[in-house]
Amino acid sequence: MPKLTETNARKLPFSPDRTTKYWDSEIRGFALFVGKRTKTWFYQRDVAGRTKRILIGRYPMIGAAAARDTAQGVALELGRGLDRRAQLGAPRLDYALSSYLARPKLRCEATKEQMPWQFQLHLGDWLRLPLTEVSPAMCAERHAAMAHIPSGANHVLRTFRTVWNHARRTYDLPESPTRSIEWYPDEPDGRVIDDLPNPIHAELYRLLLFTGFRRSEAASLRWEQIEEDRIHLPITKNGRPFDLPILPLDHEILAPMRALGQPWVFPRTGINAGHLRSPRRITWSPHAHRRTFATVGVEAGVFEEIVGRLLNHTSPTITGQRYAMPSLDALRPHM
Repeated sequence: MPKLTETNARKLPFSPDRTTKYWDSEIRGFALFVGKRTKTWFYQRDVAGRTKRILIGRYPMIGAAAARDTAQGVALELGRGLDRRAQLGAPRLDYALSSYLARPKLRCEATKEQMPWQFQLHLGDWLRLPLTEVSPAMCAERHAAMAHIPSGANHVLRTFRTVWNHARRTYDLPESPTRSIEWYPDEPDGRVIDDLPNPIHAELYRLLLFTGFRRSEAASLRWEQIEEDRIHLPITKNGRPFDLPILPLDHEILAPMRALGQPWVFPRTGINAGHLRSPRRITWSPHAHRRTFATVGVEAGVFEEIVGRLLNHTSPTITGQRYAMPSLDALRPHM
């Protein structure tokens, strides 16, 4: 394989059967792993007799030049032995993030793509620091600096706390330094929809209202996922596949979309192909449709546990998580 440049990375075809590994000709251990839908940069090297693979990030979110610079920096530090000493104390934030994203239970591709981008954007100057060098004062100051986006500030620092707590399973670390943060209020407003307007993207909003889907789940639907009795989501926010029973009313909502002749149920118009990503804003947020679906279900006398099943929520009980697996036919009357 020649040098992994931006041009080569862009031209490499996706691998339909298994992940194909392309190794750089100049930086030993630097590679681009190409799967069915994703291309991911890695650096791999044997350290103390064990193979250590370090996630750099997804392409094209991280370009070839940035990935090469990162790989060279990791190679230099491994060569100096800093990584071995770090194992005895605290890992760097970028290593802790890579370890968290490599968890077998973390199957949500959106999370794997978004977290490195969020950390680079908001916590980029912390990535090469050992975790123990990130102080409570630094966390409080960074949180305050993002006051213009309070929900975003909470999300970024809480995600940092999640990565820290995951690292505590392996390393001798104190409580997360986010303990110093005064979190911004981010309680949901609790509003539900009592009248649906008729925006340009009305069909998408109608499907949200009558299925309780998340916006991204509905917007990215492909026709191959639509069956006569169900809609199949191969992967969802909680990392599991999900089948939702649907009714003739749902098919009536979807019917006009078939005439567009696209693989996506809600295709994006214009030059750029793909599915709809940002439906036109209306008074009610997409998530308000989901809350309304749940509220109407409870008001109609459906048990909250059943409503949770229809929303693909994780059950809080062991019975619900491990044993009770109601069929589509059992859920259909409640739908």
